[in-house]
Amino acid sequence: MAETPMKLTLQGIDLEVRRKGRGPALLMLHGGGGPISHLPFADRLAEQFEIFAPVHPGFDGSRLPERFDDLEDLVYLYLDLMDHLQLDRAVVLGTSIGGWLAAELAVRNLQRISKLILVNAVGIKPGGRDERDIADVFATSHAELTRLTWHNPALAPDPSQFTDAQLKIVAGNRVALSLYGWDPYLHNPRLRYRLHRITVPTLFLWGASDKLVTPAYGKAYCNMIPGAKMIAIDQAGHSPHVEQPDVFVKHVTHFAAA
Repeated sequence: MAETPMKLTLQGIDLEVRRKGRGPALLMLHGGGGPISHLPFADRLAEQFEIFAPVHPGFDGSRLPERFDDLEDLVYLYLDLMDHLQLDRAVVLGTSIGGWLAAELAVRNLQRISKLILVNAVGIKPGGRDERDIADVFATSHAELTRLTWHNPALAPDPSQFTDAQLKIVAGNRVALSLYGWDPYLHNPRLRYRLHRITVPTLFLWGASDKLVTPAYGKAYCNMIPGAKMIAIDQAGHSPHVEQPDVFVKHVTHFAAA
């Protein structure tokens, strides 16, 4: 299904929002690998939802705003975006760092959110100060990251097949990810003490084979949000929407319709 790109300027920041489908609003927030709204699972969801998928500044070849320091800057940009789009009772779905972003939006303002879906999300630190809850994606080889993040490594992108332009985008994505999630590493120490503010129905979807952000991490996260539920998806790693798109879409649509 074709996407319609929207070019917006909010508070002096240029932002692209990719839009597709018809139906209730679904705000889709991508992870550190870049936009996902072009993937087959999103086409399936677009049969039932109108998807709004912003490209986080710094990703997919876009420019990082000079005044951005961390994820909080992105949170407030997207609060403005939701107002600009006049979203009404939207389902918010975020994957990985996008799940963290979705949780940060929800603890600040639930006015435009009806339901929350967090997919292999980062954002908290359930372990002790000296425990590594999430593998260091910046210091881990590509081969090891593939082992950690995919149930079926054959589905992983192969950088050796990328064009120079694609490699440049991948490098830019890593720079943006480091700005949003390096210090402290992929979490907000205060977030766990704010998650009780999320009072909308919340679903955690997790790849059962994820070794980067494990299901145990997801369960600890889920337990911090009142009434939240978690579903582990078999034969999937950090991207269950890619490895098991049919199962993923079934859970999303069932939860949204309940």
